[in-house]
Formats: sequence, C-alpha cells, structure tokens
Amino acid sequence: MKTEIEVKQSNRLINCGEVILVSSALKGKSNIVTLAWHMPICQDPAMVAVSIAKSHFSHWLIKESQEFVINIPTVELLPQIVYCGSHSGKVVDKFKESGLSAEKANILKQAPLIKECIGHLEVSLKDIKDFGDHSIFIGEVVHTSVEAEMFKEVWQVDKVKLVFHLGGRFFTCPDKIKTV
Repeated sequence: MKTEIEVKQSNRLINCGEVILVSSALKGKSNIVTLAWHMPICQDPAMVAVSIAKSHFSHWLIKESQEFVINIPTVELLPQIVYCGSHSGKVVDKFKESGLSAEKANILKQAPLIKECIGHLEVSLKDIKDFGDHSIFIGEVVHTSVEAEMFKEVWQVDKVKLVFHLGGRFFTCPDKIKTV
C-alpha cells in the first residue's frame, strides 16, 4: 500500500545525493555550506551544478567571487557536516566553529579547500539560473584532487565512508559496491 506525502517533501524521494561541503570566499571572508543538491552536467569540458538557497551567505559569496570548491567529506565529519548545514555563515565563522581547516586551492584565487575532506573539485563559475528560492550555480571544474588510496576509478567504499543525505537530519553511509 502506498501513502501520499506532502509535495514539499517530494525531493526526499530522490534526494539520496552524496553530501558535499562547498567552500567559498571573498575578500578574506570564507564560508562552508552543506549540500546534497548537485550534479555533473558534462564531461568535456568537465562541468558541475550546485543548487543553493538564495538566502544563504554562500549564494552571495559565490555570485560575487565567481568560484567555489566542492569538497568531499566522509562520515567521520558528520558533526561538521550537520554544523555547516545548520548555522549561518553570516553569523559565525564556520571554519573556526566547526574545527575544519582552510587550505589554499591549487588554481582558484579565493575559495579554499577543506583540508579534512578526501576530494576537491575547484570550480570556476560560468552561469547562474534562478528558480524559486534557490539558484543553480553552473561551473567548470578547473582542478581536481583526491586522496589516492581512496579513489581508483571509483570511490573505494571499503576504505572510505561517503555520506548520503536522505532529507532533513537523516543521513546514510553505504559500504558496498555492486558491479554488473
């Protein structure tokens, strides 16, 4: 038997995306936002999209700086993931308060990497599309780095536990890969 759910919760049916921490900065002010709404959009050139609420501080930072970093956390960072997703960068310094470390990016001028994350996509903003209360930021990946033992063609989930968001304050961490 199936049951109806609120339309406002419909995203939770398809929202099982890998959690990312997006870092951005402008004129010495940096921020981290927790996101699960993201996707690759093409391979050549490598481009990605992230959806960010217009009310978030990161929205303004990315729009003004024209760059951001997608950082890949592991389940060990779950307290920081929740913290960065539930506090405003307008009010607190999320790097300082979460205990995460900013590290200079390889290509980008302002947006830092998050040292504790196992992978990083440095992204140069190409376009912004507004939809309701969110904007989709579309950017070209200009540099990628990853902890080598954690990634061999795909994430090595027997060695690394990626975090997936189910909606609200619910997360999961799969530990097996099935090949077909």
